[in-house]
Amino acid sequence: MGNLYHTSCFVCNICGRILRGKAFYHVKGQIMCEEDYLYSGFQSSADKCVACGHLIMDMILQALGKSYHPGCFRCCTCNKTLDGAPFTVDIEGKIFCIEDYQGRYAPTCASCKLPIAPVEGSDETVRVVSMEMNFHIDCYACEDCGTQLTDKPRERRCFPLPECQLLCYVCHMKRRDKEDRRLNSSVRSSMRGRQLV
Repeated sequence: MGNLYHTSCFVCNICGRILRGKAFYHVKGQIMCEEDYLYSGFQSSADKCVACGHLIMDMILQALGKSYHPGCFRCCTCNKTLDGAPFTVDIEGKIFCIEDYQGRYAPTCASCKLPIAPVEGSDETVRVVSMEMNFHIDCYACEDCGTQLTDKPRERRCFPLPECQLLCYVCHMKRRDKEDRRLNSSVRSSMRGRQLV
């Protein structure tokens, strides 16, 4: 440009903003701030942030085929910035941090009532599905003795009662024997009552 300006005179010819210490452009005899420069001729190629609608003047974050200011790319639930962090999207296209997504969409354990999510450091969710219910592996245990239930050996398999109670084989047999004794006792009592009549 070859000209000297007072600080108060060195302004954008479009918006009047003082340009000292800021990026500016000299185009066709006009001095413009960076934003007006982008709007004046390059607006069609300049990226706008999907979240806030402003032009992206410096760092750009590309995610899901869209452009964001890094500070505008946030979880829709907790508002945490997700720049450089793992994230996921629901069926409606809403952006979530992993924790909030799992809190909302992960299956709930029938025993402890907490979401079943991957353990820290893993991407896989491991769960047990039994009697049309979900369980953490650690929560899949006999309700009477606390034995961890598995598919082998037989003593540690799940032998549920009709009331959807998780029982190991030994506890299942104890309850069944107890119920059989109770039923036999009540049958004998009713038969004695008939004989007396």
